[in-house]
Amino acid sequence: MDDFKSLKSELQDIIKGKSKSGQSHSIQAAKAYLRNHTQSGGKTEGPKPDRAEEERALKEFAEQNSLFLNKNDLGEFITSGAEQKVYYKDGDTFLYKVADGVFYINWSDYYDNLLLHNYFFPDTSYSLAGFLEDEGKFCVVVKQSFVLHTENTSLETVRNHLLSNGFIHKRNNDYYHLYLGIILEDLHDEKVLTNNGVLFFVDTVFYITDDFYK
Repeated sequence: MDDFKSLKSELQDIIKGKSKSGQSHSIQAAKAYLRNHTQSGGKTEGPKPDRAEEERALKEFAEQNSLFLNKNDLGEFITSGAEQKVYYKDGDTFLYKVADGVFYINWSDYYDNLLLHNYFFPDTSYSLAGFLEDEGKFCVVVKQSFVLHTENTSLETVRNHLLSNGFIHKRNNDYYHLYLGIILEDLHDEKVLTNNGVLFFVDTVFYITDDFYK
């Protein structure tokens, strides 16, 4: 229990921007801009700004840091899912992922997902590459290491791995961490790749509940 209390405190500091993480620096910078340039007044808990206000702030952040990208510079389109489109450029060791944050009401929640992913799964950590407009939608572009899968992923192995780390299996491919107050959803076998027996979580969907701050 004490280990989970310490972990929860550490995660709270990361989400609130009080603790810096190397691989998450660019993501924390974007989230800090959201905190400081929206009507939320920097609050992590309580009412959040609406999505339009957040997009206004993120566009300002992109312009100030020259982070607007051209989709043609991302390489070849590889695949897409409900939440993102994936691109790969020959010779790179990473993928570009273009996300519109469809699973999240607020962009700040999407950034929390990235920060949690980077903490729990540093081997496939995200970094912020920039922003672009895609088919009329404002999108975030992140970079992630390319993982070659050598075998099909066993969902039972995924389940056992998460159970051993304190997550409870709820239904289908959804999990909940009772002590941390974190939901992890939709972990089907295309979101967890296996390379020579090692699991690589490449597309996670984390949600923070009210219990996270208790």
